[in-house]
Amino acid sequence: MFSELKQALANQTYRPAKVMFNEAAYVPAQCYTKTQDEANNTYNPCYVCHANGKRPNYINGTDLQTEYGFTAEYLQTNRWKNLFRDFSKPIAAQSDQEITQYIRSSNYFNADNQITLAAELAKPNKNWDVNNNGKWDGYTPDVYFNFDAKGFDKTPNGQYTGWRVFAYAPFPGAFLPTNGSTDDVLIRLPEIYRQDKDKKFDLKVYELNLAIVESLLKEENIQIPSTDEALYQVDLNKDGKLNLASQIVYRWAPKQNIYMSYVGLANSLFDQQAIKMAAGLYPEGTEFLHTVRYIDHNDKGQMQMSARIKEVRHSIKTSWNTYAQLQNAALSEIKEKHDFPERLRQFSGNAETGLYTGFGWRYQGFIEDKIGKLRPQTYEETVACMGCHSGISATLDSSFAMPRKYNQDQFKLGWYHWSEKGLKALPEYQYSDGRGEYTTYLKHNPWGDEFRSNAQIFNKFNPVNESAKASLTAQIKQDISILLEPSQERALLLNKAYRAIVQEQSYIWGRQAVLNPAKNIHQFIESGTATGIETAILK
Repeated sequence: MFSELKQALANQTYRPAKVMFNEAAYVPAQCYTKTQDEANNTYNPCYVCHANGKRPNYINGTDLQTEYGFTAEYLQTNRWKNLFRDFSKPIAAQSDQEITQYIRSSNYFNADNQITLAAELAKPNKNWDVNNNGKWDGYTPDVYFNFDAKGFDKTPNGQYTGWRVFAYAPFPGAFLPTNGSTDDVLIRLPEIYRQDKDKKFDLKVYELNLAIVESLLKEENIQIPSTDEALYQVDLNKDGKLNLASQIVYRWAPKQNIYMSYVGLANSLFDQQAIKMAAGLYPEGTEFLHTVRYIDHNDKGQMQMSARIKEVRHSIKTSWNTYAQLQNAALSEIKEKHDFPERLRQFSGNAETGLYTGFGWRYQGFIEDKIGKLRPQTYEETVACMGCHSGISATLDSSFAMPRKYNQDQFKLGWYHWSEKGLKALPEYQYSDGRGEYTTYLKHNPWGDEFRSNAQIFNKFNPVNESAKASLTAQIKQDISILLEPSQERALLLNKAYRAIVQEQSYIWGRQAVLNPAKNIHQFIESGTATGIETAILK
C-alpha cells in the first residue's frame, strides 16, 4: 500500500498534471455515500449539495439525490482510499499532550508575529515556481487575524489589510466541527470599494459597501449602524429621502429601472458604468480567505479554533459573468455529460496562480507538509477544491459562507471572529419556508455526517424517548453548539487521525479524518444505480 502511495506522491506536480492518482479529484468522497443500510432504511445527506439552485446558480442537482450520476466509467470507482483505512495505530501513537501541543503551535506566524509562509514565498521553492520566473505569482497570505471591533483585519503597525471576518452558519455534514475541523472565512473587496470619491481610504465607505454587497447577494434587507445618507448622497433605505438609515433596503429590478448603488468611489464608477452590479453576484475582484483548522478546547472545556492551520484557501472573482453566461455554463456541463459521457472535467491554471472554475472564479491554497509547515497545494490537491465550488446547487456565486452569514439582530451584525464569540447560543439557520436547517438534516440523516459514522451525534440526538428527542430538537433551534461541537475526547481523536494523514502526505487519498474504516460508503458504484431515495428534497 505504501509503495503505491510513494509512487503516487512522486507524480505530484504543481503544473497541470498529465498523471494524477485521481483524475476525478473534483468529485468529493461524500458523493459515494451509501444511502441505504442493510435493513433498507434510507438516508439522504445528498440534498444539502444537490437540490434546486437559486438564481444565478442554474445548477439543479435533484436527480443526484435519487440516483448515482457518475456518467464516466472512471468515476464509478471511489479512489479516496483513506476512508477505508484503519488509523487506530497512528492515533494511539500520539499522546493527548503531544497532539495538544502540536495544534497549539502556530505554523502561520513566526516568533516575531510575521507570516511565515509570506517570507518563504518571497523566495519560492523551485518546484512551486511553475513559470520559472524566480518569483511567486499566486496569492501570498496577508491576513494577520488582528481584528478591530468591527472585524476589520489590521497589520501589526495598524494598517488595514482590507480583509474583514464574519460569522456564519457552518454547512451541514463534513464542515460541522464535530466532523473534524474548525474554520473561519474573511472577505475583501477591491480598493475602489474602500475609497471615498476622492480616492482616499474610508473605513465607513468600505463598511457600507460590504453591507450593500451582502444585501445584493442575499436579496434581502441588511441591518447597518445608523448612517447619515446625506454624507454619501445615496438613499440606502429606499424611502425617497436622504436621512438616517438603519438598514440597506434590497430593491433591485433593472427591467423596471429600479437600482441600488454603492457609496464612495464605487458609486461614481457605477454611474459611469465602469463596474457592474447584479442580485446574487459579488463585484469582480472580490476575494475570500478560508482557513481550516484543528479543534482545540480552552481550560473551561469550551471549543476553540487551533493556532495551527490545516489549510489556507484563497479565491478571487476574476471575471464578471451575466445571468445568461452563468446559465449557459451550467447548461454546457449538462450537454458535455450527454455528448461525451466519458470525458472528465478539466481545469485551466496551475497550483501557483490557481485553477479556474469556468464560472468566473480562481482557487488556490496551502496545506501542511509532513512536519506541519504550510506549503502550496499541488495541482491534484487543488483540483479537490473545484467540484464543490463549481458543480453543485448549494453555492451562491460559487461561495458557501457569505450567503450563510449572520446579520439581523445577531452579535455585531455577524462581523466578528470565532475567537471573539463561539457557536454557543447561535440560533439555527432557517430555510425560506421556516424549516430549521440542522434539524431537517438530522431528520434525513440522523448521524450528522455523510458517512454515518458520527456516533456522538447519533447517540445524543436519537434517544428512545420521543419527548427527550423533541426537547433536544427544540434546543438546537436556540443553540447550535449542542449539535455542532464535539466532545474533547472526540476532538483529540479527530486531530490525531488528521495528523496521521499529514505525516504521510496522503491527501490525494482523502483528507477527511475518520476514526474507523468507513462502512457506509461505496468503493464502487455503477452510474444510474438508484439511491433508494424516492422523492428529492428541495431547499
